[in-house]
Amino acid sequence: MSKTYLAIGAHIGDMDLTVGPWLAAAALAGHRTRLLALTPGERGHPTIPPAEYKEQKIDEGRVFAEKIGAEFDVLDHSDGFLQSTLEVHLEVADLVRQTKPDVIIAHWNDSIHSDHANASVIAEQARFYAGLPMDHELPRHGVSSFVYAENWEDQDNFAPSKYVPIPDEAFDVWHDAIQVHAFARGETYGFQYIDYYTGLMAAKGALARTRRASAFAEKLAPPVVEEL
Repeated sequence: MSKTYLAIGAHIGDMDLTVGPWLAAAALAGHRTRLLALTPGERGHPTIPPAEYKEQKIDEGRVFAEKIGAEFDVLDHSDGFLQSTLEVHLEVADLVRQTKPDVIIAHWNDSIHSDHANASVIAEQARFYAGLPMDHELPRHGVSSFVYAENWEDQDNFAPSKYVPIPDEAFDVWHDAIQVHAFARGETYGFQYIDYYTGLMAAKGALARTRRASAFAEKLAPPVVEEL
């Protein structure tokens, strides 16, 4: 049965790194995938002005999504100033109602980055409001699975409970696509994101008894290996 996956990140590129391999695998298996960034991430370059970098980030996000077979959306909230408010919760809830995901993937809520922590709460609350009966033109939608991605900035108290095997074909698709992001190539502050997440998949693959895997957390859930 076909599923729909919705990954909700604070900035363009967050979910591309952490969930991109899983989305690539899901798309190859015939599932629908969608990337939603709550901000463009326009303040993430040390030399390019935010307005210029915003356009670059949106272009990069769109190309990445096309390469892995995902839909792409970005909201116009301000990078570094993302707030968890009722207005934003309902805005994202509308997108959940439109998309009708079976699975939502979000940031883990213990993070060194306030945008990530707020994005986690926004995703959780959007799931809640999307499932409520309301006077709304869009029907309510209940999301059956909600998981948190493993991100080096969101590591406090993160304990994986789900390992998703990443087949070689999906890894190759992701590895090619992620090259479009300047920050992932290490061109902003020097952190080698691609190397880090490639190594992380190998480490988690060892735990899942496969070549590569991505790890996710589900609160109060026993460890399982996800099958596409």
